[in-house]
Amino acid sequence: MRTFDFTGATAVVTGAASGIGAALAAALARRGSDLVLLDRDADGLTAVVDTLRGRHGDRDVTGYVVDLADRADTARAAGLVRDRHPRIRLLVNNAGVALGGRFDQITLDEFGWVMEVNFRAVVQMTHELLPTLRAEPGAHLVNVSSAFGLIAPAGQTAYAASKFAVRGFTEALRHELVGQGVGVTSVHPGGIRTAIARNARMGANVPADDVAGELRRFERLLTIDPARAAEVILTGVRRRRPRVLIGWSARVPDLLVRLLPGSYGRLLTTGQDLVVRALTRQAARRDATPTGTPGPR
Repeated sequence: MRTFDFTGATAVVTGAASGIGAALAAALARRGSDLVLLDRDADGLTAVVDTLRGRHGDRDVTGYVVDLADRADTARAAGLVRDRHPRIRLLVNNAGVALGGRFDQITLDEFGWVMEVNFRAVVQMTHELLPTLRAEPGAHLVNVSSAFGLIAPAGQTAYAASKFAVRGFTEALRHELVGQGVGVTSVHPGGIRTAIARNARMGANVPADDVAGELRRFERLLTIDPARAAEVILTGVRRRRPRVLIGWSARVPDLLVRLLPGSYGRLLTTGQDLVVRALTRQAARRDATPTGTPGPR
């Protein structure tokens, strides 16, 4: 399959109001793509759309507010996108939510909420828009999983389950679409400096005294500039890579689970803080380096 051509493409990005999604939108606009952006944050989405229209007057930038936790609203938004943008070359399922707490500290409703947004919405958007992708020569699909789609630490049962599910779905779909003209990439970001920690929910039965400490600890891992993450993702798309790992905080866990598939949990449990410091010190120096404003590729 030839390299992906961003110029003149229509790209759909979910979770586009902030973080990786907003950075992807900006990077795609620089590469000459028209944009269809989705998010539940109406104000944030409007700000991103207005900024990109101001900077790239020759690009068509459209935003749709959607609550991906709601199946009916997801179907409504997907229908609008499909009907109003019949030539989609790139779909990036990026939106996601986080939930902290051991399995016995969270409710089934909380677990279900994570699965609805992180997995079901990915499946539903892909199912709704795959016929459109198939009809567009050189199309590509990107599903954003996580480093926790490679490794599953304690306290992340819901999030890890959703991201492992995204990974499995994406890999199986990649095999099904071989020879059909649609490339497929699974993305596994490490600690990207987004609002995911601040916006994360904690399980209903997590002790109040533990909440602030857990969020601070999570925030310390978020060292990678979203703009850098966007560049890595789009380089992977251009080259039609089946899998993209972003940062040492994804590459090291990937190696760890390969070396210690049945026992890495003991390392995470007994020496987690020490390991996190050791593994992220180099990541912070390398991944937090400003990227500037890359040009089209």
